[in-house]
Amino acid sequence: MDDMLYREEILERYYAAPRRGRLEAPDRSAELDNPLCGDRIRLELTLGAGGQIIAVRFDGDGCVISQVAASILAEHIEGMAVDEARRLPADKAVGLLGIPLSPARVKCGILAWRALQRALTATADPASGGPSMDLSLSTG
Repeated sequence: MDDMLYREEILERYYAAPRRGRLEAPDRSAELDNPLCGDRIRLELTLGAGGQIIAVRFDGDGCVISQVAASILAEHIEGMAVDEARRLPADKAVGLLGIPLSPARVKCGILAWRALQRALTATADPASGGPSMDLSLSTG
């Protein structure tokens, strides 16, 4: 694809990202940030019976790479089995962007993947009886 066209596509997704927003009652969520650059991603999942990810939304602030990577990842995993999403390698998640990233930008590109992995390892809090656990932390 022409480099200029692809940059336009990335910018369009940045300004009008599909799946940006919040879920009314997510089953799993995680929020991560990178304090070195200011990127922040919150990823929310609704799980269906049988271990399917039936809805994904993300929200956050940061550079184009971090936000577009979150948008593309959310689109990619919606409908996927939880076990399959857990096994998704970081390099494949970054590869969904379709552009090479410098070593400094890889942290931006994997922030949403790290939030996904954190959300998928969360378990229900038996004391509250609720299925959702919000795990907010910095990725430093």
